[in-house]
Amino acid sequence: MALGVNQDQTRAVMTIQAASPLPRLAALSTAVPPCKLAQADIRTWARTQFQGRVRDIDRMLPAFDNAGIDTRYSCMPLDWFSKPRGWAEKNARYLEHAVDLLTEAAENCLAQAGITAEEVDALVTVSTTGIATPSLDARLFDRLPFRAETTRLPIFGLGCAGGVNGLARAAEIAQARPGARVLFLVVELCGLTFRGADLSKSNVIATALFGDGAAAALITTDGPGPRIARSGEHTWPKSLGVMGWTVEEDGLGVVFSRDIPNLVETELPAVLQHYLAQDNLGLSHIDAFVAHPGGEKVITALETVFGKPAGGLHHCRSVLRDFGNMSAATVLFVLRRTMDAGFGHTPGKRALMSALGPGFTAGFLTLETV
Repeated sequence: MALGVNQDQTRAVMTIQAASPLPRLAALSTAVPPCKLAQADIRTWARTQFQGRVRDIDRMLPAFDNAGIDTRYSCMPLDWFSKPRGWAEKNARYLEHAVDLLTEAAENCLAQAGITAEEVDALVTVSTTGIATPSLDARLFDRLPFRAETTRLPIFGLGCAGGVNGLARAAEIAQARPGARVLFLVVELCGLTFRGADLSKSNVIATALFGDGAAAALITTDGPGPRIARSGEHTWPKSLGVMGWTVEEDGLGVVFSRDIPNLVETELPAVLQHYLAQDNLGLSHIDAFVAHPGGEKVITALETVFGKPAGGLHHCRSVLRDFGNMSAATVLFVLRRTMDAGFGHTPGKRALMSALGPGFTAGFLTLETV
């Protein structure tokens, strides 16, 4: 698939942060559900599920070995997925476990920041793996003592780009309301989207990649932490078939183009260059690349785009290895490891966050230490 991108043909959104005050990343936490699954066990289970129904399943199984994943986490044990589950049952589990994980992530994040839920002024909540009305943030009011007037912004449909673009929306609210404390929340329970009746190659690949996870970040103009200097988006036209969901009787059906790694290498460089040029920056000015891993082939393509050697995106690879692809939450896990490795402690450093999601959309966010 060739998108044929140039500046005249592309719909792009660039968000330019004002000089002052800039929002800061004051705290960041992650959370995973209790069921830890080994990739080797999932491979064996998948072979049993698809054997005799998917042609050439043995030729597809190496996808599990080559995914760069050792373990993943799931809100449900592996044998739960062996029986047919309807959309209503899957979404009920989504509501239950998504709120549990968000509660854990939020509590840990607030504890890091040294504030209570009563001191939060706004909630921005991202998720695309289930439906919630009332939204997930509204359900959190029964778990945590947020003030009744707390602003809420639930966001659905960003997919894997949600970690970056959702964080950008939280930063925009914080900047528009100096001193406000904005709690950004993201949860994705990708495993619940497994559909045993879907015999497509995309579904088999998704079974080899996706896991469950959540993250929380506190954004405010008042406080410590790296500042969010800029964010931006770029949406390619006529690209709706690259990734997303279809709605089926038994749940959400994965749309996952095999052309994604090639699109990363061919279409992303010009878009990234344009984003960085808004601040007169180039790749040489970036000290840390915090990218949504996607999968092993996507990471390899990103290393080419970023001018890194093979294996250079080691935090991306280690998160993929330990957690799989958790859609929007994954990039926050990469950011957590980047922070733990020292980013944020040395002034004058710059990190670029990036993710690709349905649309087909690229999201960027620039962090700077001071």
